[in-house]
Amino acid sequence: MKRIIVAEALGTAILVATVIGSGIMAERLAGGNVAVALIGNTAATGAVLYVLISLLLPISGAQFNPAVTLLLEKRHSKAAIILAQVAGAIAGAIVAHAMFGEPLLAASTHARATAGEWLGEAVATFGLILTIRLGATYRPDALPALVASWIVAGYWFTSSTSFANPAVTLARTLTDSFSGIRPIDAPAFIAMQLIGAVLGNTVSVWLTKDKTA
Repeated sequence: MKRIIVAEALGTAILVATVIGSGIMAERLAGGNVAVALIGNTAATGAVLYVLISLLLPISGAQFNPAVTLLLEKRHSKAAIILAQVAGAIAGAIVAHAMFGEPLLAASTHARATAGEWLGEAVATFGLILTIRLGATYRPDALPALVASWIVAGYWFTSSTSFANPAVTLARTLTDSFSGIRPIDAPAFIAMQLIGAVLGNTVSVWLTKDKTA
């Protein structure tokens, strides 16, 4: 269990450090071109997800996401794993800021409060759970690439840029940078993530019921 906790905390920390750090780097280099900045942010996030899932899947299941843990973890303490993910996410935000000489923690002022963005989070998390469950059932060898590819796509086709993760969302309230979200906007994002996750789980269970029976 200790190795699982460490793997989940470490993986979530590296994921958040990548999301926030690449956002800061991209914003500094893009010269005000938001599309270019988003390309950089997307590429780094997709790449690190592939690495983290490939390396940590055998240790902890490479969840890095409370929504995934709540629905898919069957053998270990969900509460302990989620606490590790949240702690790791906050640590990742601190490390990213330290690397770029930013305040270690800063409340975001980036507004993300439209109904379209809320729907985007439900869609992103629905698809993430669907990808994980169907991938684990039919293409377990390709799971790292499948999950990374879904998130890369979600950055661009969802209006919210596909947070799809309550722990990452909380950490992103603590960065006043490209990837941030105002603390006041986070609860709606997380609620829609959980709704999307439950729907995605329900659909994927139905789709695979003959396979898993």
